Amino acid sequence: MINIKADKEVKENAQALAKDLGLPLSGIINALLKEFVRSRSVSFSAVPTMTRALESVLGKVENDIKKGKNMSPVFSSAEKANEYLDTL
Repeated sequence: MINIKADKEVKENAQALAKDLGLPLSGIINALLKEFVRSRSVSFSAVPTMTRALESVLGKVENDIKKGKNMSPVFSSAEKANEYLDTL
């Protein structure tokens, strides 16, 4: 048995993802530890990935852009932009 301190949000997100995969979080951790022992290395990635929620939002934005929906007009000056915003 290993006891570790983990950020509550990280733990909850990891548990939810493991559940989505049909695995217990302990199984995921054991697999990671086995890989660490086998490879004798640890890799970290600095490549950011989007969350599903962000992908969903961006998908809606892309659809709006394609349809020309929810788009503001082009402004010739900051004053014109402020005038437009004041009307919203």
